[in-house]
Amino acid sequence: MTKLRTQTLYGAELEPWLGDVARLRIEVFRDFPYLYEGSLDYERHYLQTYVESDSAICVLALDGEQVVGAATGLAMRDEEPAFKQPLQAAGFEVNQMFYCAESVLLADYRGQGLYRFFFTEREAQARRLGLNLSVFCAVDRPDNHPLKPRGYRSLESTWQRYGYRPLPGVKARFPWRDVDQTEETEKVLSYYHKPL
Repeated sequence: MTKLRTQTLYGAELEPWLGDVARLRIEVFRDFPYLYEGSLDYERHYLQTYVESDSAICVLALDGEQVVGAATGLAMRDEEPAFKQPLQAAGFEVNQMFYCAESVLLADYRGQGLYRFFFTEREAQARRLGLNLSVFCAVDRPDNHPLKPRGYRSLESTWQRYGYRPLPGVKARFPWRDVDQTEETEKVLSYYHKPL
């Protein structure tokens, strides 16, 4: 881990890294609370949105040449309707929002300040774009979920330290297949926001 470094990419600069970021997302999101059974084809298609958006940013964490962390974001206007529509329905002006889409980091590299750096870089991109509200979603899982590991700690207190607060009553819905299921099911995700 002595060669740990970061690299910030914008829009089409992400393209050569698509495979690495896709594999990392599948690996990290298999864990609770997402429990996501992903595929490389789907991930590459999903990440193409960022390649094609001139507002997109991807912050990589690399150990040597291995991608060990990645955070994505873009102007909410460029995000898919499943994430825009709940905010529009609640009366928010999505053209003033930046979406901190995902942060994924291998377990061995947590606790070194990379997660905070991911937010700092994406918020800086939002400000460069003239946007005044940063938002992201997190999946809702019940406390008694059978796959919740012993000792699991939510990141909610970390998000609060970074200045993010829940948006009460605003929920997104998005389907994926859980690692212990054979079919996709719709998940409910809560929004968090921070004025910039």
